[in-house]
Amino acid sequence: MAGMKRIYLDHSATTPVHSEVLEAMLPYFGELFGNPSSIHSFGQDAKKALDEARDKVSSLINADLSEIVFTSGGTEADNLAIMGVAYAREGKKNHIITTSIEHHAVLNTCGYLEKKGFEVTYLPVDRYGLVDPDDVKRAITAKTAIISIMHANNEIGTIEPIEEIGRVVGENDIPFHIDAVQTVGKIPVDVDSLNVDLLSLSGHKIYGPKGIGALYIRKGTRIAPILYGGHHERDLRAGTENVPGIVGLGKACEIASRDLMSEMDHLRNFRDRLENGIMDRIDRIRVNGHLSQRLPHILNVSFENIEGEPLILNLDMKGIAASAGSACTSDAMESSHVMKALGIPPDIALGSVRFSLGRENTEEEIDYAIDALVEIAGHLRDVSPLADAIERKSECVITFYEVPDALRAEKVLKRKGLKFTLSSVPPQISRPSCCGVALLFGCEDRVEVGDFLKEQDVEVEGIYQLERNNVLPERKKRRFWPFVG
Repeated sequence: MAGMKRIYLDHSATTPVHSEVLEAMLPYFGELFGNPSSIHSFGQDAKKALDEARDKVSSLINADLSEIVFTSGGTEADNLAIMGVAYAREGKKNHIITTSIEHHAVLNTCGYLEKKGFEVTYLPVDRYGLVDPDDVKRAITAKTAIISIMHANNEIGTIEPIEEIGRVVGENDIPFHIDAVQTVGKIPVDVDSLNVDLLSLSGHKIYGPKGIGALYIRKGTRIAPILYGGHHERDLRAGTENVPGIVGLGKACEIASRDLMSEMDHLRNFRDRLENGIMDRIDRIRVNGHLSQRLPHILNVSFENIEGEPLILNLDMKGIAASAGSACTSDAMESSHVMKALGIPPDIALGSVRFSLGRENTEEEIDYAIDALVEIAGHLRDVSPLADAIERKSECVITFYEVPDALRAEKVLKRKGLKFTLSSVPPQISRPSCCGVALLFGCEDRVEVGDFLKEQDVEVEGIYQLERNNVLPERKKRRFWPFVG
């Protein structure tokens, strides 16, 4: 793939570190290496850097710097907010309210607390992914300890009515937490106008480093630590602070504050260009999420009769990075919990792809991605197992030792005129290589395909037959075994 055009459209997963952020961090890996808990000048230089970064983070969300606690990222911030508040009220209040479309950092934390005796209410959303504030109000009980609702969904970009929900929660004097990992630095975020008590954010989503995040905790909010050790971060997060990471997060927040409005316009224009280009040139697709109340950088699209995973792999072969809207487990491929909550039919949900744009994307890249999608969608619909699921009961999978082998096989099979599609290697196949790219094709072609690749000196690791126990997309099992003969 050397020399190939490379286009990154997966900024909701992570972002590249901004050059100004990297420059700000570098001294703290070298000459400014002190421990901020030390009282000598080396330590005090580091402590000053922490205070300056804390001020920059708090300014971005209109908080006081004393209300910012640094964490290892958004996941830890979510855990500290929910578990910390729940534990601080344990024995008096044992009820938590959240939604069915939260990030797993929230859902799995709530699931853990359920095992510890807490009761959790998972609120539904409408077909656009919106939570009804009246549902929040109806769910509140005298035992409610905390309410946690994401500011905007990471898969579909829908922005929740947090301000209205915050008023409802505030009237009942319950701590209100929002996961703002996808919104801070992307849209204006003001903790006072949103009426929130706790807010999670992450550095690597806003062109800062990985492994650093923060939790805003409004003054007066009772919260217990979930890590124990020294007296760091107001006794709420033990462990020597990650000074370079914190400095990087502070700089990223400073840049986000400076460039916020221009970046919003830039991202919104390119998202709309991508959306319009796809809608105009590809049929049988749908845009997921709210069409106006959404983040400027996220576009989630479902392609009928195409699985998202092969589409992502084919895009990657053209140098384009995006994210599939489905999650694979060891024995099933199922649509994501967000798609299920929206009520999207499984056969459509499995074809969901998230494009998330960033500051470095260009108009030329967007147009290239549209052209690539048109070509790939047409090809996949010709060979997709979803397109002829009723007729096709089984398929074969070819695995390879190296990605170049898969790419070479793809080229020679195209010349041969055989139908196939790129896929990922099913996790059930035990093999020595780490190449994750495979080819999927009809089993009636297995002998012809195997012999042809051998004639072309393409090295194949193995050919496996896939039996679909349930040919419809919400399949429960996929059984694989080496094909012999």
